[in-house]
Order: sequence, then C-alpha cells, then structure tokens
Amino acid sequence: MCFEVCRDLETVEATVQTPLVKTTGYQLARPVVLVPILRAGVGMLQGFIEILSEASIGNIGMYRDEETLEPKSYYSKMPQNLEEAEVILIDPMLATGCSSAEAVTQLKQAGAKNLRFVCLIASPEGVAAFNEAHPDVTIYTAAVDEKLDENAYILPGLGDAGDRYFGT
Repeated sequence: MCFEVCRDLETVEATVQTPLVKTTGYQLARPVVLVPILRAGVGMLQGFIEILSEASIGNIGMYRDEETLEPKSYYSKMPQNLEEAEVILIDPMLATGCSSAEAVTQLKQAGAKNLRFVCLIASPEGVAAFNEAHPDVTIYTAAVDEKLDENAYILPGLGDAGDRYFGT
C-alpha cells in the first residue's frame, strides 16, 4: 500500500553518488511524517518505514468509547516539521470514521496541510463520515467491506485489529 499512497508525491532532481560516478536521481520534494493511531496503527508502521526510511514518526493515542462510540484521545506527539511535510495517517480499520476524522482534525490543528489517510479495511459508513468531515484528505484502503453491525464493527471484517496484532 505504501507505494500506492506515495505514487503521486512530488519529487525533485538530486545528485546521487553511485559506486562509480555522480548522476542525477530524484528525491521527495517534502519530508514525510508517518502518524499511526495507537495502538492498532503500529502494526502497519514498519512496512511504511521500510520504504520511507527517512520519514519522521508522530503518534496519536486514541481509543473508541464502547458505549458512546466516540473517540477518546489520550496522547499526541508530533515532529516539528508537520507544516511542510507530507503527513500519512495510519490505522488499519475505518469503521465509523470518528477516530480517523478526529485524528485528522488534531493534525490540522498542529499545522499539517498535506494529509493522506491509510487503512486496510473500511466500511461504507466510515468512508462517508470521514469524507464529510475532511473532503480534502484522500483515503487509501485495500478493501471496503459490506457494512457496520449494531456494535459499529466492520462486517465481515477482521475483528479488533489491535487485539489481533498484539495478541490480546
């Protein structure tokens, strides 16, 4: 997914030293900041770091209140260069869209201007809610599943991504 997410990032020419000569290559025009939503987003982070090895990393800690289904924030730490960076928000599931939309709101308030959101599985309801809240932010997803159930879980879905990744 990282390659698809980064396919249209702006590049600039750069001098590259090969083992034999200097030549012209390309590099990203702006720095990249990867921001997983803790804790489930951490499971996708390593794959992005392997490709975007010079990226900075921020973190947003958030969980969904099981009674109200509203996001609850508990942590946020970002690098200094958010304003100039390409910011990639990472969370494996886009269910109701509330947590990811709140995370984007926090990133914008912290100065982020160039944002993308990456998830593995989304619900149609989550995509609609996210797009309503942030029509300027592109969603990259591997699949849009059927629907949300009465507990706001994606069907057929994968269950709780954080629990699956961390074995809890």
